[in-house]
Amino acid sequence: MHVVIMGCGRVGSTLAHSLESRGHSVAVIDHDSDAFRRLGPEFAGITVTGAGFDGEVLRQAGIERADAFAAVSSGDNSNIISARLARETFGVSRVAARIYDQRRAQVYERLGIPTVATVRWTADRMLRHLVPEGNVEIFRDPTSTVSIIEVPVHKDWVGRSVRALEEATGARVAYLIRFGIGTLPTLSSVVQEGDQIFMLVTDDIAGTVTSVAAAPPEGGL
Repeated sequence: MHVVIMGCGRVGSTLAHSLESRGHSVAVIDHDSDAFRRLGPEFAGITVTGAGFDGEVLRQAGIERADAFAAVSSGDNSNIISARLARETFGVSRVAARIYDQRRAQVYERLGIPTVATVRWTADRMLRHLVPEGNVEIFRDPTSTVSIIEVPVHKDWVGRSVRALEEATGARVAYLIRFGIGTLPTLSSVVQEGDQIFMLVTDDIAGTVTSVAAAPPEGGL
């Protein structure tokens, strides 16, 4: 597939190399030609100097044959304008924009343009490192909606099925660590002594999940 990237900062250049290493063709747009130095001499794709919301610049980058477009410059306005242009004018089906302003990100999500709101994501991650509030968070998705937390379980859960734990908490077990090795649970998985259990949650159920798991189970296996 052919991917056009607007912005050759650290995110854009890293994304370009990642895509190229996977065998995709890549074109990178930036208004500053010096920015392309981040790509290094090994980069085999296209570089175009100009504004990502300029139709002619986009055409030079191959937007008319592009399968995907990523707007990852440092400007919210430039990112969203170019993303909408790629989607609405050139018909690119896969479009994503990097947005710093959380309020704008929510608006553009409603317009059907996936956004990565970097400020919101980073702030949430920092907050949870500084004030964990009892949950050890391992992962949070960039939209700050779903997270994976380590959930300590009551000793009486040992010998009970993982499925029973999921039904009691209303959350999915993402994986568990047993004897120092990560393991994906199956339908027959049973909680063993010493297991570290990690569950997929949203903020509104995290507290309930933690409290239910910390209490003795009700009913049978």
